[in-house]
Amino acid sequence: MKIGLFCNYENHHQNARRAIFEQVALVRQAESLNFAEAWVSEHHFSEINISSSMLLLMAHLAGVTSTIRLGTAAVLLPFHNPIRVAEDIATLDNLCNGRLLFGVAKGGPFPQQNKHFAISMGESRARMLEAIALIHKLLYENEVSFHGQHYQCDRLTVYPKPLQQQIPVYIASGDETSIEFAAKNSFSLMGGPPFALERLKKTVSQYREINPSGADNFVLARFFFVGQTNADAITEAMPFIRQFSQKMKANSAVVMQNSSNGHKAFDRSNICFDEDYLIENSIIGDPITCRDKIKKFHDELNLGTLALKPTSFDMQKNIESLQRYNQEVRNYV
Repeated sequence: MKIGLFCNYENHHQNARRAIFEQVALVRQAESLNFAEAWVSEHHFSEINISSSMLLLMAHLAGVTSTIRLGTAAVLLPFHNPIRVAEDIATLDNLCNGRLLFGVAKGGPFPQQNKHFAISMGESRARMLEAIALIHKLLYENEVSFHGQHYQCDRLTVYPKPLQQQIPVYIASGDETSIEFAAKNSFSLMGGPPFALERLKKTVSQYREINPSGADNFVLARFFFVGQTNADAITEAMPFIRQFSQKMKANSAVVMQNSSNGHKAFDRSNICFDEDYLIENSIIGDPITCRDKIKKFHDELNLGTLALKPTSFDMQKNIESLQRYNQEVRNYV
């Protein structure tokens, strides 16, 4: 199992430049601690998560790091032209010397994104799957012709080509259609911080029924803080957890209210945003608690990568948590 850093570029102090460069400093700290990967999220129209121009942020990371692999977690494909994404991804892979990992998602539950990009939530998944199929052809083939429902091109070749012979692809979804698509194309899967272990196990099981080997590259993101005691860790992480809980509950209420197809209610066997649920499903606690939680996730899911999302609002405390992980947790899991 590889260890990665999950990067949201959170603007907790209402200072965008500070937020950007504190996140860069955390990535460089993770690289110095021999973390294998750093995964950057894409968010739009958020005062807190300011990684709207994710690929620009990653291009900067490519220039200030040398060994850590850089992953998109994830490009929200319905909101982008896939031809342009193919060009940007190929360029970024060259900039980071072949260290790129390419994760994609449909976006949500963030209704404002769909509203302002004029993409209905009902068609987001179909657009994502069609877009990644086109992008994958454009990255490695010449004279590509593609005639989909949403995207078309005729005898198109994009330049440059990626440095890697095959950039690893990850799909962030627990939807059955997306899992089947990923398995049949030998793409890997990603699971977000609030997804319950029960749901994740079903996702991986469904994948392995179709493709017995590819799920071993599963990337799981978890909220994270290692403290000297459980109480210290929870106290430090709780402001972040509370803020996340409130934001996601508000977004989810809008999704449920506007759903025309009976959107499935959130529950603790699937995904939930209650504070106690988020703490329970995170890697937050003293070193022994964090060891036990990591071991459980790995044993149940056979993880390829565990991506840790630091949860303190204080930069120095996040650095100390990463260092404590390296000293007191890493060698025991």
